[in-house]
Amino acid sequence: MNKRVDLHMHSLFSDGELLPSELARRASVLNHETIAITDHVDSSNVSSVAKLADAIEDINNNWDINVIPGAEVTHVPVEVIDKVAKKARNFGAEIIVVHGETLAEPVIKGTNLEAVKSSNVDILAHPGIISLEEAELAKNNNIFLEISARAGHCLANGHVVKIANEIGADLVINTDTHSPNNLITFDEAKKIGLGAGLNENQLGSVLVDNPIKILKKRDLV
Repeated sequence: MNKRVDLHMHSLFSDGELLPSELARRASVLNHETIAITDHVDSSNVSSVAKLADAIEDINNNWDINVIPGAEVTHVPVEVIDKVAKKARNFGAEIIVVHGETLAEPVIKGTNLEAVKSSNVDILAHPGIISLEEAELAKNNNIFLEISARAGHCLANGHVVKIANEIGADLVINTDTHSPNNLITFDEAKKIGLGAGLNENQLGSVLVDNPIKILKKRDLV
């Protein structure tokens, strides 16, 4: 069975339902190799990233799963996206996600554009009706565009794949897990990719190679 890598998940340190340990345990049972816990942050709580450290150390020292501390910069003024991302990294976040202009929430216009300019950002999550210009900047700055398994956020997956393929931008499939039933297996992730418009030849890159590229980018493998 193929191992999953999911770099966008939430614990109860933001709006998730699970402790980091339970999130990791459930992911391990579903054959995940690596997960990133990327709780929502803005300037008010960015220091909360450091609270993950002890739990992650316990998990990584004792279980056969790799847990990475991260953060999702969420609903902040576009002018401070890079500032908050940098702060999160200083507090120990290894993977930085930005909450993109999803169709499901009123994210301020310009978020996608500012996110793909930042050297501190790794993934633009569920970027909705992303433009060719934004996708090209993402490609040039080695920022990955997310195909989302989450209800609501997944509505624009087909558009994201179409634009990414036109530009040659890298894609990754994440769950944006908030509750136990959001976790998915590798085979379920394949179905989401195919449903979004990936072809069979792309699945290996999107599900396996691209997450590893992100981890290598941050010296995490």
